[in-house]
Amino acid sequence: MKKLALFAMIAFATIITSTSQAQEKTVMVGGAAMYPSKNIIENAVNSKDHTTLVAAVKAAGLVETLQGAGPFTVFAPTNKAFDKLPKGTVETLLKPENKTMLQGVLTYHVVAGNLDSKAIAALIKKGNGKAELTTVQGGKLWLWMEGGKLMIKDEKGDVAKVTIKDVHQSNGVIHVVDQVLMHK
Repeated sequence: MKKLALFAMIAFATIITSTSQAQEKTVMVGGAAMYPSKNIIENAVNSKDHTTLVAAVKAAGLVETLQGAGPFTVFAPTNKAFDKLPKGTVETLLKPENKTMLQGVLTYHVVAGNLDSKAIAALIKKGNGKAELTTVQGGKLWLWMEGGKLMIKDEKGDVAKVTIKDVHQSNGVIHVVDQVLMHK
């Protein structure tokens, strides 16, 4: 009888969890639903398009930080974005002796605060067509709209396009980008 009651409680909890997640407004990224009730790491690990980013975050020791309260705005490069880097760059960055360099690259993709596309649009409007953001790493990013797409220029002068915007998380928001952003 106790086993049956325990089973019933587990089944009920599973149904409640599944129902509440089903009611959330999710965005599909890398073939997986991104749940606003989950944090950045809990969602990112499910995206097949972000396995390189997740590996880099782990190697940099930033998992705990990105599971924290935030809020964070993350410009998340896809695996294809990492593939555009010169051959051997990712492998070099993932080496333990390059942890500090890797942390700099990754934190350059993060801005403190919860900047969804509406907040960014307001900053762009206030800046007469361009917004300047300071990253957690301390560098600058410049954002503007081009043909209905949000564009980002890094300190090296390279330009990334936001391919998926407003992926809300419990501790911030992710915007998927098609380039790895690099600081000076």
